[in-house]
Amino acid sequence: MSEYNALDAEFIRANLDTSRIGREILVYKSTSSTNDIAAEYAKAGDKNDGLAVFAEHQTAGRGRRGNQWLSGKGKSVLCSVVFFEPKIEADMITITAAVAVVETIDKNAKIKWPNDILLGGKKTAGILVEAFTKNKKKYFIIGIGINCHQSKKDFDGELASIATSIDIESGTVCDRNRIAKRLLVNLEHFLDIAVKDPDEIVERWRAASMLFGKRITVEHNGAQFTGNCIGVEPAEGLIIQLERGGVRMFHAVSTTIVKNGTEM
Repeated sequence: MSEYNALDAEFIRANLDTSRIGREILVYKSTSSTNDIAAEYAKAGDKNDGLAVFAEHQTAGRGRRGNQWLSGKGKSVLCSVVFFEPKIEADMITITAAVAVVETIDKNAKIKWPNDILLGGKKTAGILVEAFTKNKKKYFIIGIGINCHQSKKDFDGELASIATSIDIESGTVCDRNRIAKRLLVNLEHFLDIAVKDPDEIVERWRAASMLFGKRITVEHNGAQFTGNCIGVEPAEGLIIQLERGGVRMFHAVSTTIVKNGTEM
């Protein structure tokens, strides 16, 4: 493990100010992926709605498009939540989760569409939302990984220029259990808001977005498009005012942001 305090299900559960998210909390020392564990529990039906699965270590953690999520033992908050029959769609859940993570780790954090959270311009957290259907009931697994105790030596090669952790950016040692608790509270809070007032979530996302108002290039279906990011539409994707005229929306599933020809 590590010299840092282990994740403690009882501490996270104690006085947890939620009614749905975190109604049951599991902590694994090691697993392939918290999303995979949560998905297995979800097969039992909506009795596991709100289940939060944490792990100290993942051997096959993954991010968007199957990219690997690397994390040393005991250095991150790795969490997946089962969310049955939502009244919002996957894109809005991803946006809402991003807002919740920003509120959890640092209000000055920035969102890199669609699913990365940055501190000091470097990736600190990632989100992976997966959709399923069982007995005609739709449910989602909301996977979140937050770098906490990594030091600069944990990021070798290219990672050194693109990844960071809460400890590195704050110059202190954060409390992962408190971060885990805040994450569950914020996730439920903002998911509730997303149902009642989705425009508020979009405005919060826009305020935290590192792309809003910026000139960007995206790759979509093998072609590149450049323009200014002017917003986000949860059901459609990123909204770009193209240099060659016109406004176009780019869906997260089929779009990647590029910088100088290199994937961001």
